[in-house]
Amino acid sequence: MTRNSTGVVRVAQLEADLEARMKVLADDASAVVRSRQHVDAALAGERSIYGINTGFGALASKRIAPDQLTQLQRNLLLSHACGTGEPLPNAITQLMMRLKIHALGFGQSGISLPVFEQLLALDAAGIVPYVPSRGSVGASGDLAPLAHMSLPLIGAGQCWNEAGTGPVPAAEALARAGLNPVELAAKDGLALINGTQMMAACGAFVLHRAIGLVRNADVLGAMSLEALQGSARPFDPRIHAVRRHPGQIAVAANIRRLLTDSEILESHRDCGKVQDPYSLRCIPQVHGASRDALAHCAEVVERELNAVTDNPLVFDDGDIVSGGNFHGQPLALVLDHAAIALAELASISERRTYLLLAGHDGLPTLLMTDTGINSGFMIPQYTAAALVSENKVLAHPASVDSIPTSLGQEDHVSMGSIGALKLLQVLENVERVLAVELLTAAQALDFRQPLKPGLGVRRAHAAVREAVGHADQDYEVGADIERCAALLADGILLRALGEDLALD
Repeated sequence: MTRNSTGVVRVAQLEADLEARMKVLADDASAVVRSRQHVDAALAGERSIYGINTGFGALASKRIAPDQLTQLQRNLLLSHACGTGEPLPNAITQLMMRLKIHALGFGQSGISLPVFEQLLALDAAGIVPYVPSRGSVGASGDLAPLAHMSLPLIGAGQCWNEAGTGPVPAAEALARAGLNPVELAAKDGLALINGTQMMAACGAFVLHRAIGLVRNADVLGAMSLEALQGSARPFDPRIHAVRRHPGQIAVAANIRRLLTDSEILESHRDCGKVQDPYSLRCIPQVHGASRDALAHCAEVVERELNAVTDNPLVFDDGDIVSGGNFHGQPLALVLDHAAIALAELASISERRTYLLLAGHDGLPTLLMTDTGINSGFMIPQYTAAALVSENKVLAHPASVDSIPTSLGQEDHVSMGSIGALKLLQVLENVERVLAVELLTAAQALDFRQPLKPGLGVRRAHAAVREAVGHADQDYEVGADIERCAALLADGILLRALGEDLALD
């Protein structure tokens, strides 16, 4: 398959790579033009070609007259735009559209140049379609979401308003940007809606965020370890070298780095404690397993980001071949896997929060000195427990299900889109569970003063205290949980560590 040398998008540099790709394709769409020439040549012949001069799905055997091909493609978008439910987040839809442009730009889809250029124009104008989140079974691609995404090209459907708070008619959004609707040619509608871009967008979004999240989890583990006067011996590099798992080795190294120059560790080095609970002692094993799982998921998603997943495909020799690259199974499996891996980070985090509240090793029960009249940090642990329990439901794999569609023509579907939506919710839940640990660990560390924790923990604690104060009595704690979640999601906590303590 011929590819532009610039056509690689990486999970770790998702936004920058896509931004660069849009600029390249705006200047050079020659691959799109060549691909379209093959479609036009095929249309001049007598052969029936799926989706170009035939019906779709169960109607694949019906030949369509040449003067109806434009209406066929328009009807395809209109009939398939039957999604329902809450809209996809604005950021996911924008990413989905850019991934569709990226894939079409490889020149294997046969889309017409005016329609391709209209997609680029929508992106350049910041127009984001309003796409219902439910309705895809993740097999013939994400048909319903991509149909809703594509309707604004022809002046139909809805887009987000300028404030990003709700929908407006697409015609209004186009007019505001000085754009006119385009007319679809043969193959255009099918090229637009066949593909895995909704699933891939969700997976890439979450895995891009997860790069920082797994490092944040290590910081929180180190903070809780110090606050609970845990032992550093389980992080001895020899222990992890003999098990060989790269994620485990990296996490142990991160914890050791964060604990550098710890006065707290020195103060209880000879205390006689034999072993810590698993949620402290096994941080490398648990965090590391999630890291390795997420690394595998990112590898698969990255392949999909740079794949052509519509049907039929147009090759450089003029062959137009119908296949099944739109089937979401490769994504469906790793989206489920990613949800499980992220859920485990929250599960062990909540256990550390519980330990912080239990009054161990000189810490006040519930992390306040005057309890009874004050509940202290009792209820944030409830919140964490609720979210961890919700994740157990959300982590049930969607990919084990299949319901036949298209009158049995599509008799095995991936349900990857359901896994994608669940994964977005798991990510949000995990960030809040970790935020609860961050809040409680910072509170607990205050009670270890004047002893200083390790250098990395010290810097992380200072970053928290710039956003959230120590609590001596009950207050409206929910706002602080959100502030701590922002410290994690925005990378503030990791940046506070400094380049000399940057984590693997």
